[in-house]
Amino acid sequence: MHCPFCRHPDSRVVDSRTSDDGASIRRRRQCPNCNRRFTTVETTSLSVVKRSGATEPFSRDKIVGGVRKACQGRPVSEDDLAILAQKVEETLRSSGSAEIDAYEIGLAILGPLRDLDEVAYLRFASVYQAFESLEDFEAAITVLRAGHTDHDEDDTAEEPPAS
Repeated sequence: MHCPFCRHPDSRVVDSRTSDDGASIRRRRQCPNCNRRFTTVETTSLSVVKRSGATEPFSRDKIVGGVRKACQGRPVSEDDLAILAQKVEETLRSSGSAEIDAYEIGLAILGPLRDLDEVAYLRFASVYQAFESLEDFEAAITVLRAGHTDHDEDDTAEEPPAS
């Protein structure tokens, strides 16, 4: 690590601590040349493998940008989008893989987006899952409704139809 003050090519680690719930390490360093101290933060890199096979670094901004389009006109704030992107990144990092398929990112977005705003979820899912007909929308809406009624019907048993 080069010293940011004198550009000396070496430094000594004085102290190390985990931060961001163990997702990164903060290191306090000292330059042997100028004796000044500075802090570095180390995180694991996460790469996205695109459909074309190309790889690029993971970006929360791309998550926010893609989801923002689905949320246009909805009561979703920029803070909500930032929290969603953070949840998606945490989910992807918890997989333990350094390379994530772009398709997996879309799947990781769907759950938190459904919890955030169901209309935005349908918009995103319709593009992401390439809905081609009204039946595709109806099936997705049926799944959303089933999620709502599962909570309501847990306490009641179905009665047989009257003869």
